[in-house]
Amino acid sequence: MALFHVARYPGPGAAEAWAAEVGAGGRARVLLERLQCRARERQQQQREPAPVQADARCAEAAGRRRRRRPRRRRRASRSPDARLTKRRRELGEGADESEDAGTSEAAPEQRSAHAESPQQEAGCPSPGPVLGGFARRKTPKVQPFLPAWLAKPSFVRKNVIEDLVPIENIPEVHPDLQKQLRAHGISAYFPVQAAVIPALLESVASGFLVSRGGYQPSDLCVSAPTGSGKTLAFVIPVVQALMHRVVCQVRALVVLPTKELAQQVSKVFNVYTDATPLRVALVTGQKSLAKEQESLVQKTTDGYRCLADIVVATPGRLVDHIDQTPGFNLQQLRFLVVDEADRMIDSMHQSWLPRVVAAAFHSEGPADPCALLQRRQPQAVTAASTCRPQMPLQKLLFSATLTQNPEKLQRLGLYQPRLFSTGLTHRGPQDRDVETDGDSGGKYTFPMGLTHHYVPCSLSSKPLAVLHLVLRTSVSRALCFTNSREHSHRLFLLAQAFGGVNVAEFSSRYGPGQRRKILKHFEQGKIQLLISTDATARGIDVQGVELVINYDAPQYLRTYVHRVGRTARAGRTGQAFTLLLKVQERRFLRMLAEAGAPELSRHEIPSELLQPMVPQYEEALSQLEKTIKEEQKQKVA
Repeated sequence: MALFHVARYPGPGAAEAWAAEVGAGGRARVLLERLQCRARERQQQQREPAPVQADARCAEAAGRRRRRRPRRRRRASRSPDARLTKRRRELGEGADESEDAGTSEAAPEQRSAHAESPQQEAGCPSPGPVLGGFARRKTPKVQPFLPAWLAKPSFVRKNVIEDLVPIENIPEVHPDLQKQLRAHGISAYFPVQAAVIPALLESVASGFLVSRGGYQPSDLCVSAPTGSGKTLAFVIPVVQALMHRVVCQVRALVVLPTKELAQQVSKVFNVYTDATPLRVALVTGQKSLAKEQESLVQKTTDGYRCLADIVVATPGRLVDHIDQTPGFNLQQLRFLVVDEADRMIDSMHQSWLPRVVAAAFHSEGPADPCALLQRRQPQAVTAASTCRPQMPLQKLLFSATLTQNPEKLQRLGLYQPRLFSTGLTHRGPQDRDVETDGDSGGKYTFPMGLTHHYVPCSLSSKPLAVLHLVLRTSVSRALCFTNSREHSHRLFLLAQAFGGVNVAEFSSRYGPGQRRKILKHFEQGKIQLLISTDATARGIDVQGVELVINYDAPQYLRTYVHRVGRTARAGRTGQAFTLLLKVQERRFLRMLAEAGAPELSRHEIPSELLQPMVPQYEEALSQLEKTIKEEQKQKVA
């Protein structure tokens, strides 16, 4: 396509004639005459055929050009300006052809050259298209750019049966603690414990007041499956680091999302601190604020005396004591342990972590006898500030579904963190697909002895499917999860009216004391089916759970990981069934497949097996309706 047009210079005579014509009749009359001249020339060319001067190649190219189907132009989209521009272009070409015809006798060579130019132009290959390649193709997946500590973690094996490490292989653990481990039937460490315990003990090799070499120790993040022994991985090092302390101060703080989980961790600490002078305090709100204050501080004649070395707390209650308990001091804090870290990060809107960190630093005030090692807010980095010794604050994060989002982890203010992971796939800037374990390529890992199933069913047959699975498998302990408190309560009433199974409900409808009693009966085997919300899905370790049923399909992968993680713990086996409606099946299976979860086997329940249960089930439904009406009347009254 030509970008400009070159007209031959007609000579001085033609220029004078043009000026005279313009002056005489105007430009419009001249253009009209040129158009008439062009029409006459076309008639003469039709009467006398022009000799063929092109070669075979140009003729073939011209033939192909003639056979090409003309493109249909859209006249509706042509604007008036475009039509005016086309008209002016035609008038210009007519004027050029009339001038060429007038000078054809004087310059035949130029006419022949001008006649050959279109044929040569037809024979030349046309350039390739500038635009194109609009074919639909799969968009490549964007690879995350992770920091080095996230992209290349320290690998931890996840097989808790084959990869056990004997207690003797880790001599760093104190002999008294090894004796207590053997007394409780522990002769070997799980892989997570064998990797994390030496790393923590190395940071306190010179004592808990000053870290190794005087430098601040690295914070640790641990991502391991449920039931892999993460609790003991931080209990043993913390107890060993503080067992020789002289003055009682809050040196370790463990923050957990739920009261039940905090109570469970507190029991583990009490077991391994019995033979030591260390004291453990539980702060969860199950007792009054005044009684919890009595377990934390004691008022004396010259101030307050601390009564706890290790505090296990929930975030809300911890902030209450920071604000309202006089003498509660975190300035000597050495370990900050955050269990179920992913959920704790999601609850950062409560601003509990900034309050804890602010309380851990020394406020400006009168000089303290132990001010030599007290922490102060970091100022400008100078030689004096780096040489001044101070007690380090080490953060320890544990979770089965630890996030890999650097933006979320940055809220924790980690210092040179180190990650321990069990076979996760991490992608870094250099290596596009570095997998730390050959048998795991998913986002999260699951216990080795867990088998996954899904049961396609209708909405009306879901309660029947739950009762059939519990009665058919004849398990001693089964855990059923729902998405709401109302669903768990209705299913509990329906199963209770159906009969044949000892059933209980675990939700926020009950107080802390009642829930503790229900869990105790469930552990003792007095309750066969426990229907619960996600309150028990986080970290609760109930021995002997053989079956987990998802009555309501979880909406997120993390919820599924924690639910099914209540079984197959510590190397045992277990089964997980998820009841899916037809509209949920495709989305749920795709969510698990994209996350690299193990494939779920389809478990069909024939209608012949459910048919004998229908009459009894209908009676239970009618009784459920009466019970709900009575409860509603009681609420109104």
